[in-house]
Amino acid sequence: MITVTGSINLDIVATGPTLPRPGETVTNARLARHPGGKGANQALAAKRLGADVRLIGAVGADDMAEEALKLLQAGGVDLSGVQHINGETTGVALIAVSADGENLIVVCPGANRALRPADVEHAEITHMMGVLEIPADTLLAAASRATGFVSLNLAPAMTVPDALLARASLLCVNETEAAFYGDALHASGALVAISLGSEGAALYQHGTEIAREAAPEVQVVDTVGAGDTFTAALTVALIEGMIEQDALRFAVTAGALACTRAGAQPSLPKRAEVDALVAKTWP
Repeated sequence: MITVTGSINLDIVATGPTLPRPGETVTNARLARHPGGKGANQALAAKRLGADVRLIGAVGADDMAEEALKLLQAGGVDLSGVQHINGETTGVALIAVSADGENLIVVCPGANRALRPADVEHAEITHMMGVLEIPADTLLAAASRATGFVSLNLAPAMTVPDALLARASLLCVNETEAAFYGDALHASGALVAISLGSEGAALYQHGTEIAREAAPEVQVVDTVGAGDTFTAALTVALIEGMIEQDALRFAVTAGALACTRAGAQPSLPKRAEVDALVAKTWP
């Protein structure tokens, strides 16, 4: 069982020809609403890739909560750890997507910021995944209870307790986040995965590269959710016991597949799709 401690959002997505520059208004966009949040995305991604998954998180006591949880519930994720908090709104992400799949995101955390360490103090956690869209002290409390593999996606980049980094088995970041954290990523000896967009990803330990893999070529529709898919896939693969190079290959393939469909959670690939593209790309 993997327990994901993280955020739950409703994504409101505007897809148009170009992204706006500061002060610019663009038009002719299409509007869509999808369940999202990095914690929820990673929970559903891990479930679709074959893991048993429970989500610990929070939504508001509002009409957006049911919509935000809809695909998680349909996908079989255990939602017994999700709270509905009075006086808080469900988290919302405002997302603009260009014709070539690039995106800009503004997050309104809402109930995600109301998840407290006391909310996880009695949780039984074996393997864990966590994201920084909830308070870092809550994430640390959950990681401290984990008895197995601990995967942390250090996004969005922010100052975090050293004890949290020290508890991790795997730290996942993109290039921007890696630059923010610098050498602190490698201090504990955890595996460090740095995603490189269309160029794939690299895996490090003690600051030394131990694996690198290019992403397979796909037709990009929307990159929202690709990083969450990569993190979940790498975590699932390593927990399953794949060697590092094979696990990284599996993860970049899953992340690439997530770019071929619109929306964070609707785009998450199933295990059979990932295995098939791995076999096709690396026969």
